Amino acid sequence: MESDTTVRRIKAFGTQHYVPQDNDGALDRCGNNGYSADPKRKPEVSLYLLREALAASLVSVFILVLWGLVHLSLQQLVIGKPTGEFNAVRARQHLERITSVGPRPVGSQENEVLTVGYLLEQIENIRLETAAGPHQLTVDVQRPTGSFSIDFLGGFTSFYDRVTNIAVRLEPKGGTQHLMLANCHFDSVANSPGASDDAVSCAVMLEVLHSLANQSSPLHHGVIFLFNGAEENILQASHGFITQHPWAKQVRAFINLEAAGVGGKEVVFQTGPENPWLVQAYVHAAKHPFASVVGQEVFQSGVIPSDTDFRIYRDFGNIPGIDLAFIENGFIYHTKYDTANRILTDSIQRAGDNILAVLKYLVMSEKLADSSEYRHGNMVFFDLLGVVVVAYPARVGTILNYMVATATFLYLAKKASLPGNGGGRYVRDLACATGVAVLSWFVTLLSVLIVALLVTLLGRSMFWYNHFYASICLYGAAATGKMILIHTLAKNLYYGGVRLVELGDLYFDVSLLLWCCSLVWLTQQGLCSAYVPMLMVAFPLATRLLLAKEFKHRGASVKYSVLYLLGLALPYVHFMFLIWVVFEIFTPIMGRSGTEIPPEVVLATLVTLATIFLSSFFLHFIYLVRSTKWILAGLGSVFIIMFLLVSCGLFFPYSDSPDSPRPKRVFLQHTTRTFHNLQGQVESRDSGLWINSFDYTAIQHITPHIPEINDSVRTRCREDRPFCGYPWFLPVKFLSKKNWYLPASEVSPSSPLEFSLLSREDTSWGTVKMMFSAKGPSHMSLYLMPHRGASLSTWSFGDGTPQFDLSGEYFVFYSHGLNAPTWTFWFEIQPPRDPDPSGPEGMISVAISSHYFFGEDQRTAQLEEILRRFPTWSFPSSWVSTYDMYRY
Repeated sequence: MESDTTVRRIKAFGTQHYVPQDNDGALDRCGNNGYSADPKRKPEVSLYLLREALAASLVSVFILVLWGLVHLSLQQLVIGKPTGEFNAVRARQHLERITSVGPRPVGSQENEVLTVGYLLEQIENIRLETAAGPHQLTVDVQRPTGSFSIDFLGGFTSFYDRVTNIAVRLEPKGGTQHLMLANCHFDSVANSPGASDDAVSCAVMLEVLHSLANQSSPLHHGVIFLFNGAEENILQASHGFITQHPWAKQVRAFINLEAAGVGGKEVVFQTGPENPWLVQAYVHAAKHPFASVVGQEVFQSGVIPSDTDFRIYRDFGNIPGIDLAFIENGFIYHTKYDTANRILTDSIQRAGDNILAVLKYLVMSEKLADSSEYRHGNMVFFDLLGVVVVAYPARVGTILNYMVATATFLYLAKKASLPGNGGGRYVRDLACATGVAVLSWFVTLLSVLIVALLVTLLGRSMFWYNHFYASICLYGAAATGKMILIHTLAKNLYYGGVRLVELGDLYFDVSLLLWCCSLVWLTQQGLCSAYVPMLMVAFPLATRLLLAKEFKHRGASVKYSVLYLLGLALPYVHFMFLIWVVFEIFTPIMGRSGTEIPPEVVLATLVTLATIFLSSFFLHFIYLVRSTKWILAGLGSVFIIMFLLVSCGLFFPYSDSPDSPRPKRVFLQHTTRTFHNLQGQVESRDSGLWINSFDYTAIQHITPHIPEINDSVRTRCREDRPFCGYPWFLPVKFLSKKNWYLPASEVSPSSPLEFSLLSREDTSWGTVKMMFSAKGPSHMSLYLMPHRGASLSTWSFGDGTPQFDLSGEYFVFYSHGLNAPTWTFWFEIQPPRDPDPSGPEGMISVAISSHYFFGEDQRTAQLEEILRRFPTWSFPSSWVSTYDMYRY
């Protein structure tokens, strides 16, 4: 640290000596920077100034090496040699057998008969093989019926009937009172083999069951392996197990295996609630750790439009757990490309090693028997390149965070108290420099968003979907260039063009202060993710203190610069891993986030924020380098060339590459819609192909291949009809407001929907109770839209209280397994006191849609014909549906 306020003119890095210059008053801004006004300043000293090329090379190599380390760690799926306890080859055979039957939607023969039969056969083989051992294995096939409400996708109610669960109880002979739960799901969405989501998890669980059952020493506690057959129907089977199965009362904790991508490493992205002993168990036992509390807090914030069975066990079972998921290559998640051959055997091996080790640890742990004693508190946890996991209690993290923040403020306070900084000069300088830095952030973000808007207006949105690094070259170059330009202007104009060691030192302090402020704020919010700014403060501060003498006597020498970057390596490599996670999750999500969210704005913002965060401790290099003109010229050239290439349409968003497909998702329903008036007569009826694009480019790239799908057949929302009058499978109309309706012939499924009003009763408390019956395919959606002035007071779903109101509409998702009875339900409605003459007739509009996801009813000749015309880089998911609306 400096002990005086000496002005130091800095010579270029080389052998030239200092030549005195008259620059008095050059810093007569921002309180004169607290330096040039000292009449007792010491003689000038000769210090090094980095050459532009050297500075750029050092920072570039630093970033590229760390990025390479991140990718190297991601490719290293298995560390060391497998112990042989988990057989990944046998697990792969299970995976291939499960996926060989094709898509497995709930209610299909593939899901309810073929897959269930295979799982039961394998479980029985394990039972017979281990019958003489110290464990007993009990199998129960559960087919529950139930209902619940959930605030996912804006909120809706779910009803399920005779969905399938296979529960396998492994315990010591003689039984046990306390159980762990391991959960996977074997069903899939329609039109996808579902290898990663979630057949591979079930294959892993079969092999883990085999390994545990063959142990020679008895387990202390038991394990339930739940193979659930209705997760894709929005978490129905897990709800049926945890609320209805008699074994559920003995479950003390759970592990859930999921997927939001295909293959790679499975990451721990949720734990708890509270119960830090679960994280400690994972840290102690996992062979190949991969975990982040940042992922947990981001996921639970609702930013990511997804949910898992973890939520059901947590909210309805009130038990803690660990949620693991594959997150890589989400581009082909829920598509036809999610096949077994895309999942590496090493990926299966690492997942199996981890699950087996953690389960063995937990079932031998005394904490499982009375987990309530260890319930309170959260854990800060994160891994370092998948080699080791760091975990400590949140309360320890709070103390550590405040200690680092205190050290930072003491460091800054000591600087402010140095001789020559009287009158608050340093504080004013620091405040002005902080203002420059924050201003540079906002100007940079605004500039890059303008570029994103231009790309969108040019019709080149999502060019990066198949060319990710093109977005880095465009938005990253723009952001980096803008940041450097603003600080170069500040150095040359605002600070008078005088190169001062103290000026570079000042901007290091600015970065430290801003990170420290974020550390304090996140800690006060109670977020465990505060460990990130803690690392970004502690390591740079320690590095700076260790290099203070070198910097004081030699300035920005090569030695200082290299050692400074090495001191930043650990927090930066971890931060770059978090950046990889963000882009690995959010880039594919833009391909299925609907037509309303502009993806250029999202990605440009993410790239800019990553640039701002990564550049924070490089800011002072701008003030310690001779010039930035060639750096700016290079970044400007990259930006201009990339912008021209993007504008010319060189980067097409989608790909059908066998190795790395990037399909465009399109949903097609061949549907027949029927609308009834208040008298029960058919008011209108039509049929068509209803088309939804689930990304922002809509049908822009489809129309050249299928000209009749164009904006002339784009639909408009009929506000007087439930859910606009279209057969929404899930309540996502707010995500995809642009859709198209191409006239087509009427559909005639072999098992048509049968819907009728069974009874209508005026109650003594002033409501009208209406009872209905519906019999149809395995998937149906019920829409209730009370008219103005009317309101639902109670119904037969969930706890009896209609909870989730979507702009005056209610959505009920229904599904059933095999041999389900007729669906009967009722609701009570409070009629309007003053009917709206401008609104629809009656007091409520009731609509129901049926969805045929499998079998002979899934396809029609007209649907098949148009599917053949879709380009190979698209993934059109299609089925037959009907929509019937009634007024009452």
